[in-house]
Amino acid sequence: MKVRTLLAPALVLGITAAACANAPTPGSGSGDGGIVHAGGAGDLLLRISNEGGFLPPEYTLTATPSLSLLGDGTVVTPGAQTEIYPGPALPPQVATPITEEGIQSVLRAALDAGLDQDRDYTDLGSVGIADAGTTVFTLTIDGTTHVTRIYALGELGQQPPGMSDQEFSARTRLLGFQTSMQDLRHTLPAGSVGDDAMFTPSGLRLFVSDYRSEQGLPQEAVDWPLATPLSGFGEAATAAGFRCGAVTGADLDAVLPLATRANQLTPWRSGVVNYAIAFRPLLPDESGC
Repeated sequence: MKVRTLLAPALVLGITAAACANAPTPGSGSGDGGIVHAGGAGDLLLRISNEGGFLPPEYTLTATPSLSLLGDGTVVTPGAQTEIYPGPALPPQVATPITEEGIQSVLRAALDAGLDQDRDYTDLGSVGIADAGTTVFTLTIDGTTHVTRIYALGELGQQPPGMSDQEFSARTRLLGFQTSMQDLRHTLPAGSVGDDAMFTPSGLRLFVSDYRSEQGLPQEAVDWPLATPLSGFGEAATAAGFRCGAVTGADLDAVLPLATRANQLTPWRSGVVNYAIAFRPLLPDESGC
């Protein structure tokens, strides 16, 4: 096998906080001075994700957010990737519990970073950097969602001549916030973070394409387990040459064990034809393609 370096953030959280789904959490802002937030396992409170940049479509389609904080306190982040190529077909994810005190600390830091308004810092001219990615912060509190998009966050060493003081200050705050979210055990109050656990998705998003073998790395084919053939699975995806479909329930039970054992170059045999599948775990607030 070929060996190359692959680095992926290893961070994830989960919290134990009882509350009504799709409703502000009683006691987390309704009289104790806390920030009001929804408390359901499928309610997204904070997400930090990345999009764009000069990357292959397989990476763009399957990339997961660097952090997702859900209403019940679960934070999901990518797990550590192996440094062996081909890597696992299903990217690992981790969940770690935090307390309500920890959630409040995260939300206050998000407000201090200015995420309580919709903002867009994506003017390439003011940055002077090409082919960088865009960091997207999504914050939902008190029933309102705000999105901040910032191009080339972390790419600047100093303030570019064409950038305003206001934007540079905002970028500095957002970069500090993003960095603090990468080590919650040191960022959050002592005792508010529980033990890490592997995150098991309730669904998978599959991107199917023609199979192309890689010279010198032959792979054993895996039989596609569902009745629907891969030739007709899903619908055309945003990236040319890919079809996207989601599996949940009984279909997930059939696909997940095979995906867990497969790697990025595994051919999936459907009928007499081999296909490639790129997998993207669905987070609790997500569905479909």
